[in-house]
Amino acid sequence: MSSPSCSVAEATPRAAEARPAEKSTYGQILKSSALIGGSSALNIAIGIVRTKVMAVLLGPSGFGLFGLYGSISDLSVSIAGMGVNSSGVRQIAESVGSGDIERIARTTTVLRRVSILLGLLGALFLVVFSPPVSRLTFGSDKYAGAVSLLSLAVFFRLVSAGQGALIQGMRRIADLAKMSILGALFGLVLSIPLVYFFRENGIVASLVGVGAMTILTSWWYSRRIEVPAVAVNTRQASQEVAGLLKLGFAFMASAFLTMGAAYAVRIILVHQVGMEATGYYQSAWTLGGLYVGFILQAMGADFYPRLTAHANDNAACNRIVNEQAEVGLLLAGPGVIATLTFAPLVIALFYSARFHAAVDVLRWICLGTLMQVISWPMGFIILAKGRQNLFLLSDLAWTIVYLGLAWACVKGFGLNGAGIAFFGSYVFHGFLTYAIVRPLSGFGWSSENKRTGSLVLALLAAVFCGFYVLPFTYAACVGIVAAVLSGAYSLQRLVVVLPPDRVPSVMRRFFSRRNSVIWMAGE
Repeated sequence: MSSPSCSVAEATPRAAEARPAEKSTYGQILKSSALIGGSSALNIAIGIVRTKVMAVLLGPSGFGLFGLYGSISDLSVSIAGMGVNSSGVRQIAESVGSGDIERIARTTTVLRRVSILLGLLGALFLVVFSPPVSRLTFGSDKYAGAVSLLSLAVFFRLVSAGQGALIQGMRRIADLAKMSILGALFGLVLSIPLVYFFRENGIVASLVGVGAMTILTSWWYSRRIEVPAVAVNTRQASQEVAGLLKLGFAFMASAFLTMGAAYAVRIILVHQVGMEATGYYQSAWTLGGLYVGFILQAMGADFYPRLTAHANDNAACNRIVNEQAEVGLLLAGPGVIATLTFAPLVIALFYSARFHAAVDVLRWICLGTLMQVISWPMGFIILAKGRQNLFLLSDLAWTIVYLGLAWACVKGFGLNGAGIAFFGSYVFHGFLTYAIVRPLSGFGWSSENKRTGSLVLALLAAVFCGFYVLPFTYAACVGIVAAVLSGAYSLQRLVVVLPPDRVPSVMRRFFSRRNSVIWMAGE
């Protein structure tokens, strides 16, 4: 349990301790993954309830509308936020690492003020442009009022993001996890009654309610970090803002491309296939990211600040990335294979039988999410080294490929084409990112990662193809066996790489005995 508050003086030694290169970061990776993953697991449970209720109350068409409003909000946040939530993490982490309490206080003060200002500008932006946004998305001005109301959600989310950046930059991972859980829980309690009583007319109000709960929880935890009052003159404020916006612009552009691509794919589906198909895609998209989401969140929450501390040491940097990628694969592999296998059951459980058409597109999205787990750790090398131009160019290339594939595949394969495009885009992203970081840091995959990646990808391919060439019962059996095998391998590998004190004694003895039996049989 964390202490009630944290001063910057207390945070500074913690950051200083993190700077020397460790022999292995597996323990730290699993610790942060457990914290963020645990919170994500609870968020998944909350999300199951929220998604199930939304799907039952709204149906496929209404759920598609819910997804479109969410995309508009995400896109507005990405534009107005200027990437300050992400660049703020880096600024805070660097300030804490310097050990200069005045610098930490100055960076924190400027970050908070900038977040509020950007929140106001983002809300105003959406209000002013609500008519053209409504026409672009829905083909008429009918939804302009609802789009304007979304401006409140945008304001709440941007201010909350600034507060979250402070918590993350201080590496208060436990508080970050609690903030995420409470925000989601309070948002659930507020949003469900709105949709229950007002149906589609309550969708925007529910999104605003979730944003309001998020800002309350982030404020509660950020205020526990005691920052001494400092006078910030114009020159100092300009330097801090310039630092935030310089790297932040790359984050903003990246987020704009990512959110814009997601928004554009939904528009392609609406105009080429229909609102109902958009609802199916939204349901598959939500499910596809639930399990892998906690791994990717852990990367951003702890891995990124930790990698930044070693950005100038290529050997340490590459080792940390390889270790993070291996843990990501070990954690994601069994879950992705299981989701792919039980896709019909998962769709029925999370939504209803009316969403069965989302099963195939969910399977394609599962393939894409595993590619994300592989490529994302490499991409953080570009960020840690502050190479925002390279980062932006790689995201621009990915967006062009993704939208090109989406346009062609949706035309050729309908709803499933959107999932095929997502998978294909992340295959491209993996090769592109590797080509960038190889000369940047000398990065190369470790032999352990090559072995783990080959096994997980082979099992995933066998299960995926099985559902297209085998009867369903046989394909499901193949999937169950593959999930068990990948789970057993992941557990065994985690026991090997983790420090002995982090592994339960029962599990350590089991795998030690098993390895001894295998060795004796080989003799």
